[in-house]
Amino acid sequence: MKLKSISKYISKILRHEPEIIGITLDEHGWANVDELIKGIQETHPDFNKDLLEIIVAEDNKQRYSFNGNHTLIRANQGHSILVDVELEKVIPPSVLYHGTGEKFVSSIQQQGLIPKSRLYVHLSKDIETALSVGKRHGKPVVFQIDTQRMVEDHIDFYLSANQVWLTRHVPVQYLQLLDEHNDEK
Repeated sequence: MKLKSISKYISKILRHEPEIIGITLDEHGWANVDELIKGIQETHPDFNKDLLEIIVAEDNKQRYSFNGNHTLIRANQGHSILVDVELEKVIPPSVLYHGTGEKFVSSIQQQGLIPKSRLYVHLSKDIETALSVGKRHGKPVVFQIDTQRMVEDHIDFYLSANQVWLTRHVPVQYLQLLDEHNDEK
């Protein structure tokens, strides 16, 4: 059984389409663990709670969280469905970064960073992480975000359980394309 492919399937279920296995999420994005396992077993009969525990514990991006007694699970961020994962407003570092593909630069420079199908724009705390994210979209480029000015202008930031910085929108006046960091490393 390939845990990586099942982890991607769980991500799809908990972030975007719980209905594909016949479950629902509560208003905070929580799913019943037993129902999730039963739904996944329809296509992966050998899947069980022990494997789910391994996936959650070993996920290098810490995509998922259990509640205290491990009866509920949710994705930490990245949802396209409307849920409130109970994020608290947090003051970010004075600068954050956003990695994307070179093909999106023109659009970003016109409309800023928008969440598209997600609820939030995802930002990174360092250039290396942003470059890694950008590589998923072709030739990577990195934008630097003046989060200090955004906070001064009363724009809210959140930090997900897996340490991804989130905001609803980054207008163009807070963006700077970092040419010196946009070559492949």
